[in-house]
Amino acid sequence: MTYVKNSDQFLIDYSSQLYQEFIPNIYDTTSYYTGSVIKEIVDIYSLIIKSDNIQDRRDHSTFLTSAFQRLDNLIAQQIDDRYIDEVLHNTELGLAFGVITRYRSQYYAMIENEQAHSILESQHPWDVLENVSYFSNYLQLAQVEYEGAGLKPGDRVVFLGSGPMPLTLIVLCHQYGLKGIGIEQDPKRVNLSRKVLSKLGLSDQIKIIEGNHQLLPLKEKCELIMVAAQAEPKKIIFDHMAKVFPSGTVISYRIYEKGLRRLLDTFSQYELSDVFEEYLRVPPKPPVNNTVVFLSVNKS
Repeated sequence: MTYVKNSDQFLIDYSSQLYQEFIPNIYDTTSYYTGSVIKEIVDIYSLIIKSDNIQDRRDHSTFLTSAFQRLDNLIAQQIDDRYIDEVLHNTELGLAFGVITRYRSQYYAMIENEQAHSILESQHPWDVLENVSYFSNYLQLAQVEYEGAGLKPGDRVVFLGSGPMPLTLIVLCHQYGLKGIGIEQDPKRVNLSRKVLSKLGLSDQIKIIEGNHQLLPLKEKCELIMVAAQAEPKKIIFDHMAKVFPSGTVISYRIYEKGLRRLLDTFSQYELSDVFEEYLRVPPKPPVNNTVVFLSVNKS
């Protein structure tokens, strides 16, 4: 492999398949501006691939942190839609998009894991929680989901893919007096999230169960089924829900529709079943970046 230092002093694999087949001729088929965006995407992809070959955990985290800081900077740029479409419709980038999206989910699970441990180690867990990155975003999203689903205190919500720190459930249940059930398939995340809920005094309000979409529907009556942005594979999950949920079931999920953030949206790869009727779509207000989509099952 041929590694070259970039401006951040990290090694990039310029002999990777994407570089060999795509980057040398990048400006032959795209505008200069679009080509620059594509090159940055491939740089990020290569940095992620390099991190996967590093055994030292600290160095591995450093590489991933650099990759996702660059990704966050890239997707936050104000870019004309015609350039974005040119990037997103480039079939050669499918491999890079898939790797970036998958590792981004793993990276933020790692961050949540660290934040969860900080809560467990603190004598003031709620203070730590309210200083968590994007906490204000979750407050706004929780309000959207509470109002969009027409919930009321005492209602129960289910969150598929709740992770090591079920922040969505914590905010919804604490702010609005709901009951919550988180479904998480990773046993370590299940155990950690249960400890966090106990530390916050929410164990009676929220329970976490180990499993995946195959557990749905639950025996408990639920007013809203929420699907995490990181829950995969979307097609299998939603095809299952289309089969098992009765008419009237309300489902919500979050997507990215703004700018280059669309490259993180795996929903664009899947067409929803006809039994799902979209009845509400709430675009984001700063600082939130997610659009919230509400569906109702209709099998009539």
